Amino acid sequence: MPTFVRPTLLTILNFVLILVCILTPFSTPARSGSQALAAESKFKIAGTVVNSVTGAPLGKARITLMDTANRANMLSVITGDDGHFTFHSLYRAKYSLQGAKRGFIPAAYEQHEQFSTAIVTGPDFNTENLVFRLTPLAFLSGKVIDESGEPVRKARVWLYAENHRGGMKRIERRGADLTDDEGYYEFSALAPGNYFVSVSAKPWYALHLPPSAPRGVSSSVSATPLDVAYPTTYNNGATDSQGATPFSLQAGDHMQVDIHLSPVPVVHLTFHVPEDQRQPMPMLQKRVFDNVENVQTEGVQSIAPGVYELSGVPAGKYSVLLPDPQPGRPQQSSQITLDKDGQELDISRGEAMASVKLSVKIPRQSSGSQQVTIGLQDSRMRVIAANAIDAAGDVTLESVPPGKYALVAFSPDKRYSVVRTVVSGAETSDHVLTLTPGSSLSGTVFLALGVVSVEGFVHRGGKPSSGVMVALIPKDPQSHIDMFRRDQSDSDGSFSLPAVIPGTYTLIAVEDAWGFQWLQPDVLNRYLQHGQNLTIGELMTGTVHLPDPVEVQPH
Repeated sequence: MPTFVRPTLLTILNFVLILVCILTPFSTPARSGSQALAAESKFKIAGTVVNSVTGAPLGKARITLMDTANRANMLSVITGDDGHFTFHSLYRAKYSLQGAKRGFIPAAYEQHEQFSTAIVTGPDFNTENLVFRLTPLAFLSGKVIDESGEPVRKARVWLYAENHRGGMKRIERRGADLTDDEGYYEFSALAPGNYFVSVSAKPWYALHLPPSAPRGVSSSVSATPLDVAYPTTYNNGATDSQGATPFSLQAGDHMQVDIHLSPVPVVHLTFHVPEDQRQPMPMLQKRVFDNVENVQTEGVQSIAPGVYELSGVPAGKYSVLLPDPQPGRPQQSSQITLDKDGQELDISRGEAMASVKLSVKIPRQSSGSQQVTIGLQDSRMRVIAANAIDAAGDVTLESVPPGKYALVAFSPDKRYSVVRTVVSGAETSDHVLTLTPGSSLSGTVFLALGVVSVEGFVHRGGKPSSGVMVALIPKDPQSHIDMFRRDQSDSDGSFSLPAVIPGTYTLIAVEDAWGFQWLQPDVLNRYLQHGQNLTIGELMTGTVHLPDPVEVQPH
């Protein structure tokens, strides 16, 4: 009779372990982000890339897809001749699309300013018939010609463009070029928009004679036919930015704008300083659109003890910045209209510049880098003066023109806002400083850190709406522009507003609001009447999920 051996528990366990190993596939190495993205999958994003002007499909365009929650998950495809692209086997998530092709402006899907619409995959969303529009680049060239019809070599050509970002129209410098030996300049790869061109040059034959005034006399150099200059000239022939008119550059344009220069007699500006003091070096500045730019001159020369002359300047309106001869005293700024030769500048009537010294208090919850810059911003959202806080938490802003400014804070990785100031012993929740001539203010600035995110959905007629501008508007918006937050709704109507500062807000959603001056008070008030009110408390953190969708308002 056969003898049977009762199996032990250890034997049974070993048998089970061997069986599991046989039935289980060998493990594979960890896959890259793009491999994992393609493997965990059941959805598809597809569409066609087209020329935004003609509607023609664009082949050989690169489309890049990124998971917005994990940007290491990235895939790229090249469109075929029919402009079609497809991303297969995608898991349920939210994706951004980037498009690029030579001769077109690289852009995200439905991009407006720095915002775009992300694509949400899922069983309830149709993501296979997208139309991705790329805008052709424009090119601008021209020739600078003198009064004899000859080309002007080495002329400095400046390009300016209208900017409507942030709901306010501004004109900003966009580039510069020097004319070649045949007088030509060129600006390539331009976006559609309204532009200006200005030219600064010197006549090759100009001769500014050395001063020869007798001692104690402030008369200038006698006028000669060669004592001339070219005034800064704009594309329409104007010699001042206030008289300049823009030209419209459309997508794909190859436009030529020639500029003709005509010489004008220069004026010589004289000024006196006490003979026992060192020579100051005045600087001429001129308002150019929304900025103040320095003006090149032939320099300053002594024509008599205590009498100096600045020459080589065409007639016009200027600001004169003159350092005080005594160290430690503020600079002087004078406004002057040069309309005749031999004009004298009375520096005693100059308006002294102001200075500000502040102690900056950063919130305790700020971790990591605390690189913070404090600036003064005028009503046109131009930063007039700025400086980084030092190791002691102090910042000094010097040589600031008198005026009314908003205190603003900048950081490379955080969003701060000035919420309280103590200046000259007076505490206020306002962050506006009024600087008088020669004033020297000191005080303390308290910053708040944006740590709350606001998330919700945009609806139109009860359905999600994509590509809509969403704006969180603070109370008293003109005084708290730095507390604005904006986003563009994604394909499922969702939006997210990060780094919101504690305060009282109104949330609005406006269709086709990109590129017009919605920040103007009369325009903004119309939208605020139909927005959602929202309060972010000082102790709130994390994400606020809005229970009700925001209804879209028409432009």
